[in-house]
Order: sequence, then C-alpha cells, then structure tokens
Amino acid sequence: MSPVEARPGHWDHPAPRSILRPGDVITQPSWPADRAVRSLHVVRIGGAGMSAVGRLALEAGLQVSGSDSQDGQFIGPLREAGARIGIGFDAALLAEDVDVVVVSTAVRPDNPEVLAAHERGIPVIHRAAALAGLLAGRELVAVAGTHGKTSTTGMAVMALRGAGQDPAWALGAAVPDLGRNAGFGGTGDNSAPGSASTPGAGSVPGAGSAPDGATGPGGGIAVIEADESDGSFLAFSPRSLVVTNLEPDHLDFHGDEQTLTAAFDALTMQIVPGGSLIVCADDPGARALGERAAARGVPVTTYGSDPGADWRVLSERGGAAGAEIEIGTSADRYTCELSVAGHHNVLNAVGALAAVSAAVPDADVGALLGGLATFTGASRRFDVAGLAGGVTVVDDYAHHPREVAATIEAARGIVETQQRGGRVLVAFQPHLFSRTRDFAADFAAVLGGADRSWVLPVYAAREDPDPGIDARTITAHAPGASVQPLTASDELPATVREVARPGDLLLMLGAGDVVELTPAVMAALDSPREET
Repeated sequence: MSPVEARPGHWDHPAPRSILRPGDVITQPSWPADRAVRSLHVVRIGGAGMSAVGRLALEAGLQVSGSDSQDGQFIGPLREAGARIGIGFDAALLAEDVDVVVVSTAVRPDNPEVLAAHERGIPVIHRAAALAGLLAGRELVAVAGTHGKTSTTGMAVMALRGAGQDPAWALGAAVPDLGRNAGFGGTGDNSAPGSASTPGAGSVPGAGSAPDGATGPGGGIAVIEADESDGSFLAFSPRSLVVTNLEPDHLDFHGDEQTLTAAFDALTMQIVPGGSLIVCADDPGARALGERAAARGVPVTTYGSDPGADWRVLSERGGAAGAEIEIGTSADRYTCELSVAGHHNVLNAVGALAAVSAAVPDADVGALLGGLATFTGASRRFDVAGLAGGVTVVDDYAHHPREVAATIEAARGIVETQQRGGRVLVAFQPHLFSRTRDFAADFAAVLGGADRSWVLPVYAAREDPDPGIDARTITAHAPGASVQPLTASDELPATVREVARPGDLLLMLGAGDVVELTPAVMAALDSPREET
C-alpha cells in the first residue's frame, strides 16, 4: 500500500501524507456515512490496533468477522466475545452481509479479502477511520507523538477513572490495568447497553447509542492512541490533543522529516473549536509544533521539566518500583506516586494529566492523580519478566533510538539504586530494514550507553527482506567491543549466559518477536554453571 497525499494545510511544509486516501487498498477515507453498518470484517484482526477495532465493534452490537496469518493473544478473547475469525486469508471469509472491510497499512493490495471486497463494492477503510466512526459522538482525547503514546493513553484513562469518569478507549497494546486494549467503558463484561450481547443492538453510528457519559456507543469521552506512522491520525478531530514528542521516524512512509512534521501540523488544525493542544516543552519538535499552532490561534498548554512549562515537573525521586513526583502549575502544587519507573514515564504521566484536565476542566486534580497512580504499565513497557541466575530480565518495546536510550537510562537508575555493582546489558532486535538503515549510527550510539549490547537480526515486519541491511549495519558505527552483532537469534541465550552475572539487569528490546527469546534466555541464566 503506497502513501498518498492528504489535503494540504496552511503552513510552510510539504503536504502531509495519509494512508486514509483512496488507493490500491483503501477505497473510502472515512466510515461509510451513506449506509447503515451492521457487520464488518477486519483483515489482520490479531494485531493490537486491529483487535481494538474488533472489540469496539462487538461492544457496539455489530457482527464482526476477521482474519490473520496466525493465531495470537488478542484473537481468543475476540472469539469468546462473538467474533468469527479465520486463520489465513481467504475471500470466503467475507460473509454475504459484510458492510465494510477494515484494513491496516500492513495489508497488501493482493490480499484475497481486499480483492473480493473491491469486486463486491464493499467499502474498504483504514482502522483509524473505523475507530473514528465507532467513537462518533464522543469527545476525543488523542495521544500522538513519536514515542510514549501507549503509556500516556493508558495513564489518561486511569486518571479519568480516578475522577469518576468512565471513558471509552482504544490503544495499540495490551494494558493489564484496563483489562483489554479497547472498550466503551466499564469492566469489559459486554453487558452494557449497545454491547454485542444485547439483543437488537443497532448499527453505528446512530441507532443503539447510549446517553451521554453512559457505557456503550454514544456521548461521553474517549481516549485514543493516534498513530502517526501512516498519517492515519488525520481521521480524528480531538478536543484535547497531547503530543509527547516529535522527531524523525516512519520515514519509510513519510519520506522525510518535513512531511512527517506536516502531518502533525495538519492534525493540530483538526482540533475542534474550544479544544486545546498539549505539548511536551522538553521536546524541541513538540515545542515547535505548539508554537506554530499557537500562532494560528490554537490554545496550547505545555508540560515538562522546562522552567516555563504550564504543568512543570518540580521534582522526582525514582526507583525500581516507580517514582514520586511534584508538579507545579500557576495555581497550585501537587504530589503523586507513580507505579512506573523512568523519567520518560514521569513526562508521560504529566502529559496525560494535562490532557485530561483540559478535556474535563471540572475534574478534581487530586482525584485524577489518584487514578494516575494506579497505572502499572502497558505490556512490554519495562515489563520485568523475572530474576534468573541473579539477573533481572526486562522486556520492553523500545524500537527507536530515543526509546532505547530512555529505557537504558531507566535501567541504569535502577541498578545504581540497588547498589549491587550490577551492569546494564541489552539484547536489541532492530525493527524494519528501513529504520535500521536510517538510524544505524543513532542506534549504535545509544546502545553504547549500556555496559554490553548485542544486536540481533532485523525483524522485517511489513517490509520485504533487504540483504544489504543486518545487525552489522548498526554495529559498524560502534567503536570498541561493547556493541556486538549476532548472526542468529538463537545465539543469544548462550551469549548472555557467558557474560551476565548476579546483579546485572538485562533488557530485551524491540518491537518484533524478541520477547519470544526471553524464556530461553532466562533458562540459560538459571542453568548450573560448571565450577572452574
């Protein structure tokens, strides 16, 4: 699926790119407004973002079918909730009464289900357009940025719950505190009005809506993770938009930093009247975005450690279990104990707090902070897998140089606090050949911040293999021997066992399947060592 241009904006940047426009796969940029939607089919429904669409559709009372290349953690719960899901792609999976087909950027033009939809005249839309349609009628708190979206989105939902709100939400990862990665509110038992278990539930949008603030489709608030990777966040018109950071990434789609920046500028122009933009003052890209938006008359709130931030981090004390922070505004000071570690999570928390305070100005800040304190993290965001051979093993999704640097910094703070002489070790799996190529020197620099790092073979994800790009593309930029390439992933357990010692902290980093190596690594660390 090739990127296509979105409508031009009014700024000194190229026109933004968005996958929403009709092309080889997409036939319609938004939720079909010309027909009642009662049944939808989700291609690659097993992904975190795609399963969120399926989950919301089920809770809206729609019939849901889907497909994926393999089974996964999100498919079983969707089947239990009533979705009909096939493994493998087959035109026969599209029922006769399917009203719309939902795809992601990873779905190719020759997918048999897409071809069948085109032949039958069924609208094919992107998952972001589907989310926008399913959440129609709700005021959106959207979280955008190159990093930190998932955690900040989860934090915002928990903060609102602490203040007695019951928002809908959709994000791109599992969050244990929420029970699932999307929902219209409540605990996820599908017993609310308009849910899949309610007989006679109507189509979306329109019929079957619940009253304002109630669980189910209709009015109230929704908190969403807004994805910049393919420009699909331009499907949304948020009331409160928080941008955690803005720096080069996803250049395989956007082409260059200027076009990526144009997409963010376009999103700020879609903030609804009376809404606001919240940006991290510590991040140059986000701060500049806020300055441009303010010049166009958009209300802008800043947060961070910067002395001029509207929501300022006055102090923080971190540890392995979380952080205690003090926040200052022009009107008051607040303290909060977070259940997640690292300065990056402190910033995520303050951004979430600023965003929900803007969206619900009457909410009690103390109650919001109480909800925020209960957030324990998203899956694969500094997940402690356990202790093996005296080594703490942590799984994390970091796949961009800045994310890798922040995760290593958090790990360094923990081992220093423990005062056991431990070291920070990193097993890093690069994600995408294009990202590996574009940021090879940056990856080498940040991995050099660990005591020892190993670079695994590249995880291709949606890209075709590139024989000219591998682990050595990164390690060639690393001086010394602290950053080493591995030619095969199965070399990692024995390699780590040879180097690691009690008190060390091992980070398993990457957005691919590196997490599947963790059990073998821990088993190797736990295995008896021969005495010499």
